[in-house]
Amino acid sequence: MSETLFLERLTLSHFRSHRRAVLDVDARPLAIYGPNGAGKTNLLEAVSLFSPGRGMRRASAEAMTRRPEAIGWKLGGQVAGPGGRSEVAFVSEQGQPRQVRIDEKAQPQVALGRLVRVLWLVPSMDRLWIEGAEGRRRFLDRMTLSFFPDHAEASLDYEKAMRDRNRLLKDQVRDAHWYRALEAQMARTGAQIQANRQEALTRIAAAQQGAETAFPAAELELSAGEGELYAEEVALGLALEASRPRDLAAGRTLIGPHRADLIGTYAAKGVPAADCSTGEQKALLISLILANARAIAADFGAPPILLLDEVAAHLDAGRRAALYAEVTALGAQAWMTGTGPELFAELGGAAQYVEVTEDKGESQVTQKDMP
Repeated sequence: MSETLFLERLTLSHFRSHRRAVLDVDARPLAIYGPNGAGKTNLLEAVSLFSPGRGMRRASAEAMTRRPEAIGWKLGGQVAGPGGRSEVAFVSEQGQPRQVRIDEKAQPQVALGRLVRVLWLVPSMDRLWIEGAEGRRRFLDRMTLSFFPDHAEASLDYEKAMRDRNRLLKDQVRDAHWYRALEAQMARTGAQIQANRQEALTRIAAAQQGAETAFPAAELELSAGEGELYAEEVALGLALEASRPRDLAAGRTLIGPHRADLIGTYAAKGVPAADCSTGEQKALLISLILANARAIAADFGAPPILLLDEVAAHLDAGRRAALYAEVTALGAQAWMTGTGPELFAELGGAAQYVEVTEDKGESQVTQKDMP
């Protein structure tokens, strides 16, 4: 199979509830336990920042700084992967966006995607199938970004052009030449977004086929609601031009990849994910994360780092054991949180154990032997 990808060291300074923390770990899964509010999820959030984007909480840099000092924060880590070892560091000063340095050289965030792949599953995602389409698009784009690091840049370029176009629409500007350059940029990047998303779904589907897993497979498809999905740049450009009168009336852009939705179906039952039980919806999510990880392992040469926040709390003992067995077989470094070590009993010596406690508003991190 693939090589391994993991963090060998993680250091935090004035990050959330952690004044100072250092973890020296290996490629095995990490069982992180402690009471609610102790700072377990903050560790996972720190690791999520090793991938492009705003991290698993989508928080601002200012929100991540430790209070009451509010002097900014630092993260560091040594990454071991198929390309060797690299030192990665992040600094946010007084609420400013984080600055990225790889091997002591300043780099854009997109460079992280070429070095590290990170996937996460957090409790807020449990509502994925019953919330609005925006959350599902975000989930889809995270999957897509795990295969195509430049997907984030295309999405940002598209959103910037769309914001400028929407401003013209709200101001009721009707002169066509103001729209042409913006629509050309939206057509180019929008077609790339659609192509990336579709290819990501193709890879996820392939990773689910033939996989022996205790978790149900999900069939995924893209929907444009009442509109149409445009995979070709020319077609999207013409559609944007034709849609101007309707968009002027609405004051916003009504077609394009920002209107897409992700539709999931419990494959074995043929039941829409939105109509499944809470337990089935959770199992489908886990299945997709594992399929995404398998596909990345085939594409990237190593399985991604997995962040599974409170994942064991809503699984029975059989499903927990199945999840841990799949993570171990995959060879992924999975950072998993729970309130007590008993939730990870099925892992035994296959995991590393970290206890997180809280004392006077400050998180304390202690690496433990197997309980």
